[in-house]
Amino acid sequence: QVQLVESGGGLVQAGGSLRLSCAATGTIFTINRMGWYRQAPGKQRELVATISSGGSTNYADPVKGRFTIYRDNAKNTVYLQMNSLKPEDTAVYYCNAQVRSRLSAPAFDRWGQGTQVTVSS
Repeated sequence: QVQLVESGGGLVQAGGSLRLSCAATGTIFTINRMGWYRQAPGKQRELVATISSGGSTNYADPVKGRFTIYRDNAKNTVYLQMNSLKPEDTAVYYCNAQVRSRLSAPAFDRWGQGTQVTVSS
């Protein structure tokens, strides 16, 4: 069974930085797209950033220029470096990965447990 384990959330002042990590464990053949999503209280979950297996990235407009997504394929881990944090970034952040357990099977999505990021003003 494939699981995504997140870490790195916490409380930080506005203008500060945090780095989130998400490690995939279990039976893994390949991991295609990986990404980070967030959900603030009373709001829908929204995309933050994605990264393909080849390293192509995509960012939501509110985080462009401030956040960086990158991955270490050898460790099956994706990171989100968050700089210049704003109170509006406060949310539960969820990791997502498109995983293939074997070559003959299609890829499937897995989600991390979520990690709280709180930015104080």
